[in-house]
Amino acid sequence: MGQEQDKPSGPDLSQGVAPADLVDGKLVGHVGDEPVLLVQAASGLFAVGALCSHYHGPLADGIVVGNSVHCPWHHARFDLGSGEAVCAPAWHPLDCWNVEQREGRIFVAQKRKPARPQAAQAAGVTKIVIVGGGAAGFATAEMLRRQGYGGSIVMLSQETTRPIDRPNLSKDNLAGTAPEDWLFLEPSRFYAGNDIDLRLAPAVLGIDPPAREVALAGGEKLAYDRLLLATGAEPVRLSIPGAGQPHVHTLRSVEDCRAIIDGAKDARRAVVIGASFIGMEAAASLRTRGLEVHVVAPDHRPMERVLGPQLGDFVRALHEEHGVVFHLQETVTAIDGPRVLFKSGKVVEADLVVAGIGVRPRLRLAEQAGLMIDRGVVVDRYLEASAPGVYAAGDIARWPDPHSGANIRVEHWVVAQRQGQTAARNMLGQKERFDAVPFFWSQHYDIPINYVGHAEHWDEIAIEGDVKAKDCLLRYKKNGRVLAVASIFRDVDNLRAELALERDSAR
Repeated sequence: MGQEQDKPSGPDLSQGVAPADLVDGKLVGHVGDEPVLLVQAASGLFAVGALCSHYHGPLADGIVVGNSVHCPWHHARFDLGSGEAVCAPAWHPLDCWNVEQREGRIFVAQKRKPARPQAAQAAGVTKIVIVGGGAAGFATAEMLRRQGYGGSIVMLSQETTRPIDRPNLSKDNLAGTAPEDWLFLEPSRFYAGNDIDLRLAPAVLGIDPPAREVALAGGEKLAYDRLLLATGAEPVRLSIPGAGQPHVHTLRSVEDCRAIIDGAKDARRAVVIGASFIGMEAAASLRTRGLEVHVVAPDHRPMERVLGPQLGDFVRALHEEHGVVFHLQETVTAIDGPRVLFKSGKVVEADLVVAGIGVRPRLRLAEQAGLMIDRGVVVDRYLEASAPGVYAAGDIARWPDPHSGANIRVEHWVVAQRQGQTAARNMLGQKERFDAVPFFWSQHYDIPINYVGHAEHWDEIAIEGDVKAKDCLLRYKKNGRVLAVASIFRDVDNLRAELALERDSAR
């Protein structure tokens, strides 16, 4: 997202270009100082902002499907006609310009005013309560207003800060390469301006589905016509002697991140317990800050359970190139002041300890309300739970996945956002089936790993390219069928894999 990327490049589209100037139906130029992408799509020519509104990914490097453009970085999608962000993780629309053709040339004229949403109101729905202020809760509230819903929205967030971009906690913010302001999805004025009653860290005592009420501490009861449960997940805490010391941390909230950053200022060595995504991203971020980092985990390889042995070996080698020391097939039994004690008897002294040993869904409210539970809140294909008018999304939701044919629950940021968007539409009576293919990305130093699909088990990993050369695509298969695809620096191939999985699901 540097300044060089934001400088206009290419031709001045207001002066006209030849149709032959478009390569694969796309051309990046500018109108004034604004970068513009000219696209030949299924139903004509369109001109939109050239950069994704999520992290400023170059849309020209993505793919065009029908009348939408897909971002190569994190798979946001935009409608080329309206500029609307139709699929998370983006929610801000792209600017749109008028396009004219005359005398054999294409001209991009004045910018269009954004379209106002049509008022959307399901019969009898005037009060919506959202329990949770994470990815799914925010996406639901934002989509309700974008759809034109004019009733009340109360968001009860267990966080002490307004909704954040949680993936940034273990990535850029922890690494010190992005300011804390970047964490917040929207400024405070967004909630006031959109009449969203955001309440931070309230004590939610229970939910009464028959009465359609949410009970809060102090005796207040909130009536609802539709309710979204998006309580997310909480980190698994260490249960070993010394786990409660001030220099021992987990990473889930802004406060957690602030505490780790504060502890890293005077620290020389850190021990990260756990070699999954949070643990390895935290290790990379702390190395970026200049700390000596040791990673301790019982696994044979980091991230192997999800990515397999080949990428697991790659991740280990990448971190070792940056100076990380691994202690695999090992566990921590106690933390005695600065001394981190291993089961093998080894001792490593550390000024900072970060535990990333997994999360568990927050199910207390759902269980107390009598909702159907199966290692998560069971929902139907419209994300409605077993009680009428109650929806669930994000880390707690277990939904029928049309691709795998199984009921699955995943803990991915983009999935939570997309479920929130679908839940919002369905609260308004649109009956939209949630059939998105799961997607996540992981960042280690300057190396991204993108993953689409869901493969809990596989019997084959087909590798295209060279993993060690950081140029590869891995297909996770079972009985010959592709369940998931991971890639390094093959963004367009990853987008096409996502599309192929979607089309396979629709059969």
